[in-house]
Order: sequence, then C-alpha cells, then structure tokens
Amino acid sequence: MASTISPILILLSLTPCLFLIFAPQIQAQSAPAPEPPGPINLTRILEIGGQYTTFIRLLNTTQVSNQITNQLNSSTEGMTVFAPTDNAFNNLKPGTLNGLSVQQQVQLVLYHVLPKYYSLVMFQTVSNPVRTQATGQDGGVFGLNFTSTGTNQVNISTGVVVTQLNNALRQDFPLAVYQVDMVLLPFELFGPKPPPSATPPSAGPSGSDNKSPGSSSGDASNKNNSGSKERQIGLGLVAGIGLVCMGVLF
Repeated sequence: MASTISPILILLSLTPCLFLIFAPQIQAQSAPAPEPPGPINLTRILEIGGQYTTFIRLLNTTQVSNQITNQLNSSTEGMTVFAPTDNAFNNLKPGTLNGLSVQQQVQLVLYHVLPKYYSLVMFQTVSNPVRTQATGQDGGVFGLNFTSTGTNQVNISTGVVVTQLNNALRQDFPLAVYQVDMVLLPFELFGPKPPPSATPPSAGPSGSDNKSPGSSSGDASNKNNSGSKERQIGLGLVAGIGLVCMGVLF
C-alpha cells in the first residue's frame, strides 16, 4: 500500500524557504525612508575634530559662523575654511588676540574663509593672490598665496606666516574645511608698520616781526641816545642866544 504525504506536511516543509525569499522584501518596505540632509553645520564639523576650541569661540563671538551658514545656503560657489588648531593659537605672542579690536577680530576670522569651494588639487593651479572674505576699511581685499610643493602638498602664505594645508576635515562641495597648524595673520594687520613721518619745523614770523629781544633793546637804546643829543643841541642854542643878548647890552 503506497504511503500518501499530507499536503499540510508539504506546506510546513516549504514555509522556511518562503520566509527566506520574501523576508528581505518585507523589511525593505517597512524600513523608514532616510531623512533629507540638513544645513551644513561648520561648528559641528570642528567639534568632531576635537582641537579647534579657540577657533569655534571666535567664529561664534564674531558672528562669522552665522554668516558662513547663510552664505552656504545662498551661494552657488561654495566656501573654503582654514581652521587653526588650539596649539596654533597657543603659539601666538601673548596678548595677540586681546590686542585686537572687535573689527580686527572679525577681519582675522574672515581671513580664514574663502568665498569659493577649493579642493586640495585646485590649490596647485590657483592664481595668486586668492581673495578672502576679509576686507580693510578702504574696501581693499585681503589675499592669500598658495604654492604647490609636491603631490597633494600645498603651502599657504600671508606675507607674515607660511604654513602647510594638512588634514581635510571636509572636502565635499559646497564646503571644504582644512586644518592649519598656524594662525593665518594678515599682512594688513600684522605686517611691519611704516615709520611715522617727521613733523616739519614750524615757520617763524617773517620780516620785521621776527625780532630778538636784543634788537628791541638796541632800538630803545638808540632812541634814548638820539633824544639826549637833541636836548644837548637845544641847550647849546639857548646858551648861545643868551650870550649874544648880553653882548648887545654891554
């Protein structure tokens, strides 16, 4: 007598196979869709780096952080930021930051920002000087100079300091952030100051007004001498007239 296989047993034996086939599709359909990327947060990028506390503080106190965020949302050129490490700020001469006015601190921070996205390769062929976000009171733009020293090795010069672009904290458009081991000091703020111009000698009074005390006393003495001579001549005339009168009488 031939044995018969129950349909239930067949279905139970196929269930694990069906589960393995359809389970990935079920999980893919039930997984939530990824959230859209939010605005780029420069401060967060630096915080993850872990050694940019001073630069973060300057970005916040000067409001440059907000300016970068707003500009990234509206610009099609992107931006590039050079982030000095805490050691870079510690190596500055004591009192350097405190000796700057509020406006000069803003200029210093903006000097570390380029209004365009640059990859590391782009710096090797860039035209110098490259304009930064910093400007002077006369509207003049502060610039940086870049030189290539080898494969993916780029030096950056301000005219006061020279350092190398190191670790790239971010290189995805529209924002590139590079570590620098020295604070970029703009020549316009930290370059040698021209010597003060010499004060021209004041012009003295001209002509007869420029007289020394001695000349005044000399004039007074001459006047006194001439007056005494006139008196002597007058007395002599009077005496002569008197003698003539007496001769007539006698």
